[in-house]
Amino acid sequence: MNYQAYDYFTRSAHIVHEGLSLLHDMSAHPANPFTHTIAGRFTKAGLETAMRLTQRYEKLGFNIDEITVESKTYAVHEDVVMSKPFCDLIHFNRKGLHDDHKVLLVAPLSGHHATLLRGTVEALLPDHEIYVTDWGDAREVPLDEGPFSFDCYVSYLIEFLEYLGPGTHLMAICQPTVQALIATAVMAEQKNNCVPKSLTLMAGPIDTSKNPTRVNEFSKERSMAWFRNVAIMKVPHGYPGEGREVYPGFMQLGGFISMNQQSHIKKYINFYQNLVFGEEEDADRFRAFYDEYLAVLDMPAEFYLETIERIFKNNEVARGAITYQGAPVNFEAIENTALLTVEGADDDICGLGQTEAAQNLCKNIPRSMRCHHVQQGAGHYGIFSGSKFRKQVRPVITDFIHKYA
Repeated sequence: MNYQAYDYFTRSAHIVHEGLSLLHDMSAHPANPFTHTIAGRFTKAGLETAMRLTQRYEKLGFNIDEITVESKTYAVHEDVVMSKPFCDLIHFNRKGLHDDHKVLLVAPLSGHHATLLRGTVEALLPDHEIYVTDWGDAREVPLDEGPFSFDCYVSYLIEFLEYLGPGTHLMAICQPTVQALIATAVMAEQKNNCVPKSLTLMAGPIDTSKNPTRVNEFSKERSMAWFRNVAIMKVPHGYPGEGREVYPGFMQLGGFISMNQQSHIKKYINFYQNLVFGEEEDADRFRAFYDEYLAVLDMPAEFYLETIERIFKNNEVARGAITYQGAPVNFEAIENTALLTVEGADDDICGLGQTEAAQNLCKNIPRSMRCHHVQQGAGHYGIFSGSKFRKQVRPVITDFIHKYA
């Protein structure tokens, strides 16, 4: 679908959404006797479900205002400490609480906003000073800011680490595990004193030949010409990035949904039933998840295409063929950075062994400074969010970082 046509369609759907919202407010008003009847409950449930299907989902905030540490409450303030055309570096400033455990948490640039990691940040904050890469929507970046390539991503991470200074711990989730590993190797080879103290890689495609998933197979089956001709579009009129070539967020979202289509349909049916029977707690969980899940961003075309070709098709990291600014990357240069790799046993996006492959690449890290954790019962998102992350994965990460602080 042409991006301009899609934009017109979603704007039209939003008009329908506003109409449905008005009807919903009328039918749900406490003063309306109809709202308390069985028919009223079915009507309200149907209207809200339809509203959600016609809504334009915008980026949410992290909205973490406070944390509790040892029964004491501390205010949290979001500060943008470094701003670049395609990314802001956000510091979650814990007022009155500081330590030396600075953690640069690298959010994926793979369709969703960094706020997808809200639960990750919230779980880590009591024990660490957290900085997060808040990637921008490429359609909001004017053309005169130039392109954003695979190497640009690595350069951003190096700049952020140099800004944060020595002793910073680097943690990457999903797609940026590759760039985080490369940045660490480049800095180690250059004897940069800001090389990460520890490196935590979670559910990322370091070696895509290991237990390939549908994501890996999809990228292998299609040619680069197909990706250029079908997946890449120009930002339409009306946005700051008008004319920029991007991989639209709506296409990435469509791919995510198609992988688990029946599961999403079932969740919407359950949501409708929860509304009808007044099960508000379950309905709120559904709203919170899909408000975030359905908010997507556009990726710069050059970054997306290079990632497909270099990582998913050519598997350059695992083959030792990856380069940065034209020079080979030497992972054996990493010697003093502790390495933790984390995988989900039920991950259907990044197969078991794909992240663990980093352990073999970093041969000169002493074995005593390397650790691998497989979380049973966790899928891709369960590795960094939800109860399994909070109760089982987060303690592993915190203990590891504290050990090498």
